[in-house]
Amino acid sequence: MNATLASTAAAPAPAPAAATTPQPHPGTASTRPRAPRPRTAPGGPAGTRPRGPAGAHPRTAPPRTLPPHTVFAERLLAVLSGERPVHWMLGHTVGEAYEQLVRIAPETPLRSLGPRPVLRRCSVQVDAGRTAVEAFATIATGPRVRAMAFRLERGADQRWRCAAVELDGLGAGAAPTRHA
Repeated sequence: MNATLASTAAAPAPAPAAATTPQPHPGTASTRPRAPRPRTAPGGPAGTRPRGPAGAHPRTAPPRTLPPHTVFAERLLAVLSGERPVHWMLGHTVGEAYEQLVRIAPETPLRSLGPRPVLRRCSVQVDAGRTAVEAFATIATGPRVRAMAFRLERGADQRWRCAAVELDGLGAGAAPTRHA
């Protein structure tokens, strides 16, 4: 055992690496230093790897689709808050509804100075033939809660289209009264 200790103690220490010039990689003729590689986790940057066992899909159920009245309430909210232009509803309206939006929307009645208006509740009453829906929604605009009612009609192509819009129960032709 003493012989092994003596042989390791007598071995010369390795020479320190030269810090002045980078050494080329063996087998290459270039003396130019290599650029450092970015450090990333295997599989990509942090947070991009799927969770769970390999090959498993994180979502097993199909994505939930919203009912048509909720979709239309969100669309009307976007137009009446000024987030989207009125013509965004062109293919989704029938009859007077588009004209009602053209009259109501320029005032952006649902725009709030604080956070974006939020759809709080949307309820529906379906007619007996299931070809029309009367819906109402409550919308929070900051501390204030507003009411919106609209009618959806199903066309011959089975698509729902908005046929009428009212805001705060004032009707399509009525303008809100402003107190000075």
